[in-house]
Amino acid sequence: MADTAAVVALPARPVTLLAAAAFVSAATVRATDPLVPAIAGEFVTTPGTVGLTVTAFALAYGVCQLFWGPVGDRYGKYRVITLACLLSAATAGAAALAHSLPMLAALRLTGGVTAAAIIPLAMAFIGDHVPYARRQATLARFIAGQILGLIGGQIIGGVVGDLFGWRAVFLVLAALFLVAGLLLWRELRVGALPPPVLGTPARPAQLAMTYLRLVRRPWPRTVLLTVFAEGFLFFGALAYVGLAVHDAYGLSFTMVGVVLGAFGLGGVLYAFNAGRLVARLGERGLARGGGCLLAMGFLALPFAPTPWLAALAIALLGLGFYMLHNTLQTNATQMAPEARGLAVATFASCFFTGQGLGAWLAGYVVDGPGTTLLFTAVAPLLLVLAMAFAHRLADRPAS
Repeated sequence: MADTAAVVALPARPVTLLAAAAFVSAATVRATDPLVPAIAGEFVTTPGTVGLTVTAFALAYGVCQLFWGPVGDRYGKYRVITLACLLSAATAGAAALAHSLPMLAALRLTGGVTAAAIIPLAMAFIGDHVPYARRQATLARFIAGQILGLIGGQIIGGVVGDLFGWRAVFLVLAALFLVAGLLLWRELRVGALPPPVLGTPARPAQLAMTYLRLVRRPWPRTVLLTVFAEGFLFFGALAYVGLAVHDAYGLSFTMVGVVLGAFGLGGVLYAFNAGRLVARLGERGLARGGGCLLAMGFLALPFAPTPWLAALAIALLGLGFYMLHNTLQTNATQMAPEARGLAVATFASCFFTGQGLGAWLAGYVVDGPGTTLLFTAVAPLLLVLAMAFAHRLADRPAS
């Protein structure tokens, strides 16, 4: 694939700081997973209803990509990410003050708005400055921060929730966002950032036409539909894995967080072996292998006799997810090199909108037949999705 971006040498420190911001962003997405029973207990409601807070965050996060993408293209992606981290510190802190479930859902929705810029614009920034041949490995190193955030978020949620209550979890997240934002701000002032790749100002009608042209093209449409389905199926089910572990083994929230942290360990295994895996399997092999591991993990999880075997199944989910999702991410950075922030933001919008809708509808299954049916139904659907995308990769047009 040819790359139209202005590619220059990219220092390691800016990417490291973006990975730190991704750590906090991922942590705030998953920190409430171990706390679903505690929040449900305080507000005297069902776990499925608490899933509305997941839906609120994910839908706001997804929809607002359509705003932040063009803003990042216009004003500079690194600058906008810095602002988003500082705003997210305020919204996360406010969530600790919620006195009802609707208020918590509303504050999580606001948090989704402010955090929406961070990971997608960081991916677009890397896409601007790293050629396609090296991009998947570079993105894999960047998402190590995101993966560690999944581990850290779930462990923070469990440990801090056990010791100080679920409200303290949001205060910790606010502090982490503040630190990340200040470090990024310092890098903007004194660092050696490459010149930003900026787009020209566009009126709303022009932006709408740009989005429309993107989704009318067959290959971007394939990538966007696939990531929407991935978010809907995978994260719709993952939102209730903590509940399943808590109910099956009677673990404390701390231990639930530790078991859920195995998902991140599977992701770390991928991140630190991505270069070798890409060279050995190629993009099609990564997608196929990821789908197989996802199916295996969800089928094994409900029947694991011990929490440690459940953790192994969750680790398989982490490895399989990043094998598939990082392949999708890499293709997303090349959908529209001339408006990369907008294109990657559209990708993220589809992904998180799928997550939000998936968590909402999965809540009905959880409150009814239960998590076993949810996990065993999702497993074959994810396998079919991954195989279909791998098949389409063979026909991907050159750009």
